[in-house]
Amino acid sequence: MGRTLFYCAGAFALAAAGIYLNNSSLLAEHRPGKPVLLAHRGLAQRFDETDLKNDTCTASRMLPPKHDYLENTIRSMQAGFAAGADIVEIDVHPTTDGQFAVFHDWTLDCRTDGHGVTREQAMADMKKLDIGYRYTADGGKSFPFRGRGLGMMPTLAEVLSTFPNRRFLINVKSRDPSEGEKLAAVLIGLSTERRAEIIVYGGDEPIDVIRRRVPDIKTASRQSLKGCLTGYIGYGWTGLLPDACKQRMMLVPINIAPWLWGWPDRFLNRMQDAGTEVFVLGPYRGSDFSTGIDDTTQLSQLPQNFSAGIWTNDIEAIGKAMK
Repeated sequence: MGRTLFYCAGAFALAAAGIYLNNSSLLAEHRPGKPVLLAHRGLAQRFDETDLKNDTCTASRMLPPKHDYLENTIRSMQAGFAAGADIVEIDVHPTTDGQFAVFHDWTLDCRTDGHGVTREQAMADMKKLDIGYRYTADGGKSFPFRGRGLGMMPTLAEVLSTFPNRRFLINVKSRDPSEGEKLAAVLIGLSTERRAEIIVYGGDEPIDVIRRRVPDIKTASRQSLKGCLTGYIGYGWTGLLPDACKQRMMLVPINIAPWLWGWPDRFLNRMQDAGTEVFVLGPYRGSDFSTGIDDTTQLSQLPQNFSAGIWTNDIEAIGKAMK
């Protein structure tokens, strides 16, 4: 009996040692290079993130402005890249005249002097709007950007032509598969080299269409993010990856990252081998909203010589800190 227990204990110790060695980042090759900075919405106005929901009008809770850039504009993208961004995230909606508007909100009422559902408008009409009309930092007493956002809503075609050699993360705001078909048609029209500089994320249904129609585009959806994260935590110790982790974008909250098998280097190497690009977010707090890496305190929590992606809402501060 004693000998049997001894052999069982020995076998268990060997198995544990094998799992450790297979997942220890200490023995993994470190990928050299600098972090990849992703600027959420370009250089944008910050806002109070308390109890934020998907339909919260963030323009009405703007913090006192430190600059005059408005999100999702050509000007804000230029400033984001100049501040150190390697990738700029933009939001798109299809329009009734066959284009894609670059604009965040489902409706026009929160930010602009227009009204109605964004995707039910013609781009020609939205070009006439003032996209800074309703921004306020004092509960509506003043609107510092009124008159300064006239005609500044760009199309996706304008963005791609203005920045032919820059990387973009395109956010599809709906769950409409037909939007996936429309965006796929745009992506198919780009060169292979240009598609390699673009990532698309959004609702499960349009992303499924894009993955089927344009398989060389990296994508992410709620389904793939959840499937990759839970699957990897469940059996990533084996070295096997869920399909949801392959040819994707993976978003990892900074407080979840240390629980991932082989974090950081072995994990990042596995994802790179699977064609997946990893970006670290701010801490997950038990809701659908997760902040970015937006200050130097959060930045200091990343592993030394970190060389993967960093998602930030404040590219000005993080870009300066990285320099």
